[in-house]
Amino acid sequence: MTALSNARNTTEILCHTQKLHRTRTIRDGAKIYTGSIVAISSATNKAEPAADAANLIVIGRAEGFTADGRVIAKSGVFKFDNATDTDEKLTAADINKTVYVIDDHTLGKVGGTNHIPAGVLREIDADSQVVVEIGNHVIAETKTQATA
Repeated sequence: MTALSNARNTTEILCHTQKLHRTRTIRDGAKIYTGSIVAISSATNKAEPAADAANLIVIGRAEGFTADGRVIAKSGVFKFDNATDTDEKLTAADINKTVYVIDDHTLGKVGGTNHIPAGVLREIDADSQVVVEIGNHVIAETKTQATA
C-alpha cells in the first residue's frame, strides 16, 4: 500500500487497555497525519510515520499536535488496514501474535526488510481491518528469532 497523504479517522476500540499519550518532536522533513501509526527513531528519539525503515519503534496512533508542533501519539487498540499481499495478509491464525509495519496505516505478518514490530493483533473485523494493540507492549522478538 501507499503511505497516507492526509489525515484519516482511525477507529479506536474501547477496552481495558492502558492509554498513554506521548509527545515527540517530529523529525525534520517528516509528515505525520492524524490517525496514522507513529514511530520514533531509536537514533534520534524523534517521531516520524511508521514505515519499513531501520531503527523505528512504534509508539501509538497520531492524535494531533501540540501548539509548538510536536505530535501527540496515543497507545491503545485501534483499527488499521490489513496488508493485501498474500504473504503479508493477516488472518484469524495470527490473533495474539506480533504484527509488523508495512506503512503508516497498514500492518502485516512480516513487514518487509526491517521487520518493524507494531503491536499485537487482537481481532480482524468483518470489514477486513485489523484490530491491533499498539504502543503498550515490549516486543522483544524479531522476525529472525520468531522464525528460527
